[in-house]
Amino acid sequence: MKLLFDENLSRRLVARLVDLFPDSTHVANNSLTNCPDEVIWQYAKDAGYTIISADADFYELATTLGPPPKVI
Repeated sequence: MKLLFDENLSRRLVARLVDLFPDSTHVANNSLTNCPDEVIWQYAKDAGYTIISADADFYELATTLGPPPKVI
């Protein structure tokens, strides 16, 4: 599983979880900082990422648009 960490989560999570999720990344590593949630959603969908966020907005997008991508 490829994880895409939202900007409200630490960038250090990528390095800490590299053994379990080697293809994971952070939005800051992909020039997505301060982008609208819909842009991040589309990026994750196109690249096959699961979005990891503490932001309720992604949950709302998931219930409105449905997967993919998955949201945790």
